[in-house]
This record gives sequence, structure tokens and C-alpha cells, in this order.
Amino acid sequence: MERWAEYRSELGRRGETLAARYLERVGMWILARNWRAPDGTGEIDIVAREGPVLVVVEVKTRGSLRYGHPVDAITVRKRRRLRTLGRSWAHAHRHPPTPMRIDGLCVLIDRGRVLLAHERGLR
Repeated sequence: MERWAEYRSELGRRGETLAARYLERVGMWILARNWRAPDGTGEIDIVAREGPVLVVVEVKTRGSLRYGHPVDAITVRKRRRLRTLGRSWAHAHRHPPTPMRIDGLCVLIDRGRVLLAHERGLR
């Protein structure tokens, strides 16, 4: 069980690093990674900026599609929480909270291959 937890943790870190590199390559500025709200209500994987837009990015990394597409794990409830966390981040960093967008970045790492799917503007 401990090995499985280590594997998942390493897979998640690798996915977030690949996601951040991808976002920079497509022209976004990374403002924060793994930001935790001071009140303990949650964490934002990546906070970025694309032009004037504050982008809150949820990264989902998987080693297979056995349990479905990673974007399916970003529920409506999670998206709402990300909006609240995005406003909290903006307030804490004196950054305008609008316009703001919630993106999902799905990373599939399978047998040495990496596939990324960037879902912009999750509702």
C-alpha cells in the first residue's frame, strides 16, 4: 500500500510539472503552484495568467484510462470550489479576481508516452 501511495504521489508531481511546462509553452505565466488557502478550504494546483485572465488550473494525472478520462474527476462541486479558491488567491495576492477562468489539464502517462488534454473554461 505504501508503494502505491508513493507511485501516485510521484505520478502527480510529474504531471503537474509537465502541465506547468505546457502552459508556459502556450504563453501563460505561472503565478503559483500548489497554493493552499490559509483557511484550509483547499488547494489550487496551478494559478496562471493568460493576458488579463486569471486562470485557475486543476491538474489530473493518470497512468491509464482504466477509471475513465481524468477530466471526469473534476466535478461541478470541485469547479465551484476552484472559483472560490481563485478569488481567495486573488485577494491574498492583490490581483484582480476577474476575468477568471477554470481550466482542467489532464495528463496521461502510459508506457513512456505522455498525452495532454487542456480543457479551457470548465463550467
